[in-house]
Amino acid sequence: MSANKTLIIETSAAANTARELRKLYFIRVAFSVTWVLLVALLAKTSYTAAVVLLVIYPLWDVVGTFLDIRANKGNGTSLTPQYVNVAISIVTTLTVGFAITKGVPAALIVFGAWALLTGLIQLVLGLKRRKEFGGQWPMILSGGQSMLAGVSFIAMAHSPNMGIVNLAGYSAFGAFYYLLAAIRLGKSAKAVGQK
Repeated sequence: MSANKTLIIETSAAANTARELRKLYFIRVAFSVTWVLLVALLAKTSYTAAVVLLVIYPLWDVVGTFLDIRANKGNGTSLTPQYVNVAISIVTTLTVGFAITKGVPAALIVFGAWALLTGLIQLVLGLKRRKEFGGQWPMILSGGQSMLAGVSFIAMAHSPNMGIVNLAGYSAFGAFYYLLAAIRLGKSAKAVGQK
């Protein structure tokens, strides 16, 4: 195969991956906005709804990460960080379900540890993907913000003002960052596709 054909195939694969990631990011935005609205409407009036929403959040991350893996299959990048993220999110889903029986502070500590670990993974992935696809600054910032939020959730878990509703801001910021990344990836996909 000639060097030009190889470049065209690699450019096409990168553009396809960028388009798939863009779609996924819009799906993540929709989920996060819906989750925030449900938390705002239900969490203060229904403990059961609050618990379900708390457990669903890391479970959704499992689904979103599998979609990310699918978008990145065959493009030559290591999928190890995504598989680690899946494992962490599965363990978190189960642990949050158990921890909530001990009280909201215990569940917030688990959620905080999850935000810290998955934020680190997101930060690393954003840095790696920036070189190939561009458009990753929102994901890099989101990863860093998630790490800070995780530390904050752990530190303030026993505060009487802290509750599941406080996680809505975390999710809203995540939606904002995914929206920015989707918009940025749209520009990057067009630029890569034109090479």
